Amino acid sequence: MWLAAAVLGALTVVTGLLPLAEAGDVTIRVAPVLVFLVAVTVLAELADDAEVFDVAAVRAARLARGRVWLLYGAVVALGTLTTIVLSLDTTAVLFTPVVLSLAARLELDPLPFAFAAVWLANTASLLLPVSNLTNLLAAGKLGLTPLEYAGRMALPSLAAVLVTCAVLALRHRRSLSGSYLVPRVEAPGDRVLFVTAAAACVLLVPALLAGVPVAVASSVAAVAVAAVFGVRRRSTLRFGLLPWRLLLLVEGLFLVVSAAGPHGLDTALRTAAGSGDGALGALRMVATAAVGANLANNLPTYLALDRVVPPDRLLDVLLGVNLGPLVLPWGSLATLLWMERCRARGVRISLRAFAIGGLLVVPPLLVTSVVALRV
Repeated sequence: MWLAAAVLGALTVVTGLLPLAEAGDVTIRVAPVLVFLVAVTVLAELADDAEVFDVAAVRAARLARGRVWLLYGAVVALGTLTTIVLSLDTTAVLFTPVVLSLAARLELDPLPFAFAAVWLANTASLLLPVSNLTNLLAAGKLGLTPLEYAGRMALPSLAAVLVTCAVLALRHRRSLSGSYLVPRVEAPGDRVLFVTAAAACVLLVPALLAGVPVAVASSVAAVAVAAVFGVRRRSTLRFGLLPWRLLLLVEGLFLVVSAAGPHGLDTALRTAAGSGDGALGALRMVATAAVGANLANNLPTYLALDRVVPPDRLLDVLLGVNLGPLVLPWGSLATLLWMERCRARGVRISLRAFAIGGLLVVPPLLVTSVVALRV
């Protein structure tokens, strides 16, 4: 998939379908997104190697005192908070290894924990501009301060999280009963690497809340941790840490969507989305954004709709591109990152299982969030 997207993106420029100047403008606009993707992936890989996730998993298990349902509740709460403050991509990269390590260590079914991570990474990403990269792309046009934005999105965000938790609990209720043996705390192999990586992850929170650009904050954290690894465990620093396939995929999708806009895509989206007037009109716009996100990824879908939807309807677009892409795995960058983390931990999620779960949760998510936005 990444190769096809990269080739198609390059062809749009080579053939002149997308002028070179416009391709440059698109790349400049999304450059912070791409930088953040690289930095947070490297940070997650190094933190995983430093055993940050393993230690965090053991601490969580001890706090729950052997009760699976209580442990799952803690996982859901932490996943929600992580997404709101650190963005959905950070949750996918940093939080997913925590819950998978936790499940493996306690010999629990990993699927409830894996699905909680990816669903909450997407559905808890409405509340703040930093919660989702699409929110950041929309910030310039919305004309809202971060506090005003949070006020508008508070009820839809709460509704989305509650619906997600309800569906998760219902779907995985059998796996969440029973108990487990509380594990003992073990010291990390290299305490310096552990403390450095853990501090970098934790300090991202105040940095982002202080208004430091996500690309800058994540890059500083990743470089600082990599520097310590360069001194203490240089063999870990390899080219494979860089998510170059995902970079080519995202850039290729951006270029293809930008090229397709003047050649019929803008007209088609304008017709599909409608005016957005009234509750049914808003639901139509949200559904259009959700379908587009599943087919072509939420970031390029947002960019495409951004060209044809008036600014006062962009919150509806965000509902669709944030909550909708849970049916097909390429619907959001966070889901692709999540799948890589799952594979790295030996957890395989079939396309069928992922799609069925998404079809269960997305329709009620879209309906309740549209209603909540208008309360």
